[in-house]
Amino acid sequence: MSSMGDVLWQPADGGLDSPLGEFLAREGPSLGVRSGTYRDLYQASITAIGPFWRSVARYTQLAGDLGERDLVGALPDATFFPDGVLNYAQEAHLRFRDPARIIVADEDGRCESIIASEFWHTVAQLAAFLRSSGVQQGDRVAGYLPNVYEAVVGLFATASIGAVWSCTSPDFGVGAVVDRFRQIEPKVVLAVNEYRYGGRPIDRREALGSILGALPTVGTLITVGSPIDPPQGAWKTISFAEATQGRHDLGFTPVPFNHPLWVLYSSGTTGIPKAIVHSHGGIVLEHKKVLELQHGITSGSTFFWYSSTGWMMWNFLVGGLLVGASIVLYDGSPGFPNLERLWRLIDEADISFFGVSAPFLRSSQVGRVDPRSFMVGSSLRAIGSTGAPLTVDGFDWVYQHLPNPVQLVSASGGTDVCTAFLGGSPMHPTRAGLIATPALGVAVGAFDENGRSVVGQMGELVITEPMPSMPIGFWNDEDRHRYHEAYFAQYPGVWRHGDWVTFYEDGSSVIYGRSDSTLNRGGVRMGTAEFYRVVEAIDGVVDSLVIDTSALDRTGELVLFVVTDQADHEALTSRIRAALREELSPRHVPDQVFYVSGVPKTLNGKKLEVPIRRLFLGSSLAEVASRDSVANPDVLAEYEALARL
Repeated sequence: MSSMGDVLWQPADGGLDSPLGEFLAREGPSLGVRSGTYRDLYQASITAIGPFWRSVARYTQLAGDLGERDLVGALPDATFFPDGVLNYAQEAHLRFRDPARIIVADEDGRCESIIASEFWHTVAQLAAFLRSSGVQQGDRVAGYLPNVYEAVVGLFATASIGAVWSCTSPDFGVGAVVDRFRQIEPKVVLAVNEYRYGGRPIDRREALGSILGALPTVGTLITVGSPIDPPQGAWKTISFAEATQGRHDLGFTPVPFNHPLWVLYSSGTTGIPKAIVHSHGGIVLEHKKVLELQHGITSGSTFFWYSSTGWMMWNFLVGGLLVGASIVLYDGSPGFPNLERLWRLIDEADISFFGVSAPFLRSSQVGRVDPRSFMVGSSLRAIGSTGAPLTVDGFDWVYQHLPNPVQLVSASGGTDVCTAFLGGSPMHPTRAGLIATPALGVAVGAFDENGRSVVGQMGELVITEPMPSMPIGFWNDEDRHRYHEAYFAQYPGVWRHGDWVTFYEDGSSVIYGRSDSTLNRGGVRMGTAEFYRVVEAIDGVVDSLVIDTSALDRTGELVLFVVTDQADHEALTSRIRAALREELSPRHVPDQVFYVSGVPKTLNGKKLEVPIRRLFLGSSLAEVASRDSVANPDVLAEYEALARL
């Protein structure tokens, strides 16, 4: 097994033969960077902030006008390019051209392509229909859709006319969807009556009827997919096929740089989700930068990230159109008919950048999947991992089980900015257990509890300078009070993200999990990710969750929940305790170990550490978690029963 920091992959020629290398050579001198190093370019990107983002626009062929002013004000209320005018969909149209395509795949083995020109024709027809339905600039269009072609058309048609897009996955419960969409009052909804997951159709007619009944602003329902009769109501109903008939010309409404593009949402597990608003210009610049420069994705690339429409990685994936890449949509379970299905897509769709979650890599590891045995992988050059920290043995598994050595990029960011703060670049090696570098244009650091910058020790992940893709606000938060409270309450003028992180002198980092779920044992503070790294490396542990019921004024219990496929729980508990004692400390040996059928997770796959901690501190289940926002709500009853003990 590798040790933390061991080099597992090196870029050829130092990564200079890449879009990032070309950008450095072409734009570096204008930013005062003549060394040819990423470190110096990064420093320029967080000090000469306006000029850096103008250089990104220039290099990536931005069509819009950024205006005269670069950056007005400072955090928390900074504004980028206040005089700028552009359109997200138009920026994609200028780069996403034939022979680029959208590839649609599913559980049944389907892998079909739609070329760019056909896609844009469909976008034009849907945009015309939206206008005829009364949708104007600033109005909202909502999607209740799985990861299907029609969802991408819906986003780009909406954006093309300056309206605002928002989408949830149909696996969300009725309450979770209503809590989101009721905030934004959509005029039009695109929705499925059913979807397929895990090999079976799931009827959503009743749920859709309940959702629409709670949204009085909806005047039109566009049904997507199956011909099942839609729910009836006061809204006009039309099929997607009918709504996209005709021969209307494609047009784009110019909007201000900071005009709302879409609304994303926080997890909503413990209350009404925050409705996070991103701008046309901020997302265009950020996604052009991160995809083309950090990941090397451009025209000729085929880009995939497994996601549902309810996770920000879907928005990140469709950003591939901004850089002219083909993208791959996968509709269904990542584990059906087995865990090989996604891996097989690499050869089926000639994927060059394959993005998944760290839990999927963990599942492949535990499930003893061996991609070498069934894939060629000649098109693949990089694998992305996000959604949770990736452990050293996760890095090792990738390099031991792929047929060819490729770059593994571990990244960390968030829905709040719809991108990664930390990740990789074509100029950085892959080192076991480490995130390679801060992303360009992200002034990221670690603060201790007194607000002092720290290196080489764990601290709060903070952003000290503005980014274009920071939210322009929350919906219905006109005085920005909720926005300020969410990110800037602890360190005035500094964005606190809510993760524990350690940065090293070379810029690499390790994420340890959410700072509000810290393990604090006898004064030794530890992120949960480090705990999982030990526990989930033990043979027989399928999944786990840990909570610490300590508070500032008292020491509580360390409680571990384990999912296992082994019958001898006593022997496994002994191995777990011994490993934690040896690899962490005696303080981190759990006081109690419970065996459970599953770990409760958000709809985006994140473990419900904080809600379960609150449950064990005496809160009721109804207070800590909304069932509609939990991917596997049935397991909550087990935790509720254990908490009563």
